[in-house]
Amino acid sequence: MSNPVESLHAWLKDHEQELLETTQTVLRINTIESPAEPNAPYGAGNREALDYMLSLAESHGMTTTDLEGHLGYADFGSGERLVMTLGHLDVVPVGPGWKHEPFGAEIDNGYIYARGATDDKGPTIASYFALRAIKECFPDLGVRFRAAFGCDEESGFGCVERYVQTEEAPTFGVAPDSGWPCYHGEKGIGDLLVSVKTPGAPFELTSFYGGQRPNIVIDSCRATVVVGAEARAHVESKLADNWDRNITFSWSGDTLVLEAIGKAAHGSTPFYGDNAATRVARLLLAICPLSHQQFFDDFLEAFHPSGVGLGIHGRDDATGDLTSNVGVVSFSEGAVHLLANVRYPATWKGSELLALAEAKMKKLGPAWSVQVERDSPSLYFPIDHPMVRTIVDVYREQTGDMKEPQTMGGGTYARAVPNTISIGTGWLGDGEAHQTDERLAVESLYKMSRIYAAILYRLATV
Repeated sequence: MSNPVESLHAWLKDHEQELLETTQTVLRINTIESPAEPNAPYGAGNREALDYMLSLAESHGMTTTDLEGHLGYADFGSGERLVMTLGHLDVVPVGPGWKHEPFGAEIDNGYIYARGATDDKGPTIASYFALRAIKECFPDLGVRFRAAFGCDEESGFGCVERYVQTEEAPTFGVAPDSGWPCYHGEKGIGDLLVSVKTPGAPFELTSFYGGQRPNIVIDSCRATVVVGAEARAHVESKLADNWDRNITFSWSGDTLVLEAIGKAAHGSTPFYGDNAATRVARLLLAICPLSHQQFFDDFLEAFHPSGVGLGIHGRDDATGDLTSNVGVVSFSEGAVHLLANVRYPATWKGSELLALAEAKMKKLGPAWSVQVERDSPSLYFPIDHPMVRTIVDVYREQTGDMKEPQTMGGGTYARAVPNTISIGTGWLGDGEAHQTDERLAVESLYKMSRIYAAILYRLATV
């Protein structure tokens, strides 16, 4: 074949079954972060998945490097330039409501169902096979290639932090973990821990728990309130008018127990989910006595996905509106703690975000406080950057889709590794990241591998 991309596609076509089976094997490994073990900082599951991928790469003639279980990579080729793919093997927790086994990798009506199918095991394996196609079809391009596999993308980026300490930055790097053709801007990500002392009798909040990770919309929440005798009749009358069928309540003596269910979604798009803790906060405001209404009004507003209740709402022209997802709520020593996952505009700095939140806490009063738990600065490539233009051109050639590069609130490895940009992972009908019954069409897996191969080949030869 005279066309290099056609040769790559032909090789991938011949290896589709192998690609599918490899993807299913990795999807069946539970890589939710678990307690650290020797040489396994993110738990045994991630260690198992990393070992599998490094062993596979060695069997395909690549040299491998293991960074103490944080991240591993496989190399081939020679030359000064380095073209790298960077995907992750870890996944977020599962949560309730799955109709398919979360780590079963079952194929149903043309879709693979599993946690990590779209985020990010499917794309990671597809990009590995794209590189393997280049290795087999064009072994002498005079460029080095690297497939990297991280194990801590969902919980803090410790894996890539370890990588950049000692390892080489790519000439061009792609992280297959966003939307097509690529995302040239990623908002900053800050986790803000807001704590507030709760008012006491006659309506004393004594527990408030929900959430798995700050970057997941809370899908279940439980709270308890001790209701004094003088407020009992008022509270019961308000409960009788409760319209929210997603909240159940019961009494245990003078303690009111509230339980709510919601819908999980990615923390960068909280409006796609339904925050169970917000439901509880809304009911608390509706039923509390007059003496407590100002507190619970401020409390409910703190959950607003615009960040307005935390004083941080805003936008820029590059990446649009700030979003805030209160993803974990807890209670200790008479205070509620709200861990908000904030996606702030690319032109902002984390210090600006904190200053805005601190100013709001000061207005709310001494019961409120805020601190930064984590800050990941934004990423931005101009739309005319050579890497952006190359990826867009290849995508359009391969698909006929003239879509422009996008920006997003999600965060990928691209923000942590120099010269790296995130690229697309699926299409309409493929499952959303972090949701129940996450899925990826088998045909999407194959199509991704072909597009990735074309992009990586062009970056290597541009």
